[in-house]
Amino acid sequence: MKKIALIGSGGAGKSTLAKRLGEKLNIEVYHLDALFWKPNWEPTSKEVQRKVQSELVIKDQWIIDGNYNGTLDIRLNAVDTIIFVDISRLVCINRVFKRMIQYHGKSRPEMAEGVNERIDFDFLKWVWDYPKTKRPAVLKKLKHLPKEKKVIILRSPREVKDFLDKVINE
Repeated sequence: MKKIALIGSGGAGKSTLAKRLGEKLNIEVYHLDALFWKPNWEPTSKEVQRKVQSELVIKDQWIIDGNYNGTLDIRLNAVDTIIFVDISRLVCINRVFKRMIQYHGKSRPEMAEGVNERIDFDFLKWVWDYPKTKRPAVLKKLKHLPKEKKVIILRSPREVKDFLDKVINE
C-alpha cells in the first residue's frame, strides 16, 4: 500500500483513518476538503480540483482522503489500494453531529483555516441520502477496477479497528 484513496460518506471516519494509516505507514496524507474549501466554505473550481489531484497522484506514495466523485477517476486510475469506508448512515449522522458540536465555529484539524464547522442541513441530507444516491455508483466503479488494484470495504467501526490493528501488526 503506497497509493491509497479513502472514500465514503461524510462521518464515516475517513479523515481519522487516513491520519492513523499515514502515521503507521509513514505516508503523507492529503485531505481533499482541506485542499478544496477556502475560508467561509468557498469551493474551488473543478479545474483546480483536477489539477491538484493530478499533481498529487504522480507522487511515489500518498493517502488521499475524500470523495469528490466528479474527480474520483483521477485517484482510482493511480491507486494501488482503495479503502471504501461503508459505514451505516446512523453511525455517520451521529458522528457528524458530534463533530459539529465539538468543532462548532472552529476549523477541524483536517480542514483549511477559516473553514469553520457549522450545522448544515444540506450536508446532513447528503450523508443521510449517501447509501441511495452515491454508494451504488461507487460500488459499480470499484467493481470495474483492474484486478491488480486492491479494494478494501470496511462496513463497521469494528472492521475499521480490526483493519488498523492488522496494518499495525504487519
